[in-house]
Amino acid sequence: MKRWLGKAETTLGNHSDRLNAINIFPVADGDTGTNLYLTVRAAAHAADAVTEGHAVVESGTAAGQSTHAAADLHDVGAVLAQAGQVAMEQARGNSGTLFAVFLAAAAEPLAGHTRISAPLLAAALNRAQIRAWSALSDPVPGTMLSVMEAAARAAAAVDSAHDGDDSNQTLGLALDAAVEAALAAVVRTEDQLDALHAAHVVDAGGVGMLLILDCLRSAVLGEELQSELLDGLHGYDVQDPHIHVGMPRDEGVEVMCTISLSPLDAAMMRQRLDEMGDSVIMSQVGGAADAAGAYRWRVHVHVLDAEPAVALIRSLGEPTDMSVSELAVPRDPEPQGATVAAAVEATVAPALAAETRNPDGHAR
Repeated sequence: MKRWLGKAETTLGNHSDRLNAINIFPVADGDTGTNLYLTVRAAAHAADAVTEGHAVVESGTAAGQSTHAAADLHDVGAVLAQAGQVAMEQARGNSGTLFAVFLAAAAEPLAGHTRISAPLLAAALNRAQIRAWSALSDPVPGTMLSVMEAAARAAAAVDSAHDGDDSNQTLGLALDAAVEAALAAVVRTEDQLDALHAAHVVDAGGVGMLLILDCLRSAVLGEELQSELLDGLHGYDVQDPHIHVGMPRDEGVEVMCTISLSPLDAAMMRQRLDEMGDSVIMSQVGGAADAAGAYRWRVHVHVLDAEPAVALIRSLGEPTDMSVSELAVPRDPEPQGATVAAAVEATVAPALAAETRNPDGHAR
């Protein structure tokens, strides 16, 4: 699993520019590749932190710093759960948030197991795609969600055909089938979304998810990545232009944070954010409630104006890891300037502007 996430980090780093080039849905802001890369990198580094017996990973909470539960090196689910939780807290954009949801959910059926089998792979992929679909208020076919679902269905079909056989051979067949189905789903995205069809490109997030799944296949089977996998995908030739550059500029901002909410307040926040904007994603970070019965949630939304959304969030709890980013300004993998801070300070209270800065002082 550590090898999988490390391989995915490298692969997405290599492909991030091309993924950005074809990123036009849901917002033509050319940052899907960057967002996926940064989120996968967070997961990979969290997995690398797992040492013999256990790992300790620090993350910000409303109370300051807390320590995640130790992860058993030999428990596949525990290692992925820790990686998924860190990815969730550091997720970037729609694509990164959905991958973090996918990873954290996939870990659940694997808890307590020291190896992956075809039945466990099928269960993990199915849990992950269901959780990803449910995290979005308005899920749309023709995106990375469709790729996740296709891979899960293919793995389940292999598992069913082999009556739950847990041999490595059947696992290999299930992984092959999942990647093949994911590729077919990516090809279909072009005709599932009008924006993609008009631009004659496939979905960027879907391609990113395909690469992640092929990295899983490669890591588990000890085989090379399939170099020809992306051949022929529309818009993916390196000579093709950056499609999003010619698209109209999207107004508004992306607001993200982590916050502890009761189930009722979480439902209320989702409803209110749906009224304010779109691309609403809410998913639990970790599975346990605190003493007050509240759960930690990762929240993502696109809105025209940050101030009402931030006010709503603050009225229901104390957010951490809050960021506000202009949709029209693609974010660099390693931000060097306060390109967003000025816009934030102009519309939101100074306290929020401080929260949008990374520990090194750079604007997010």
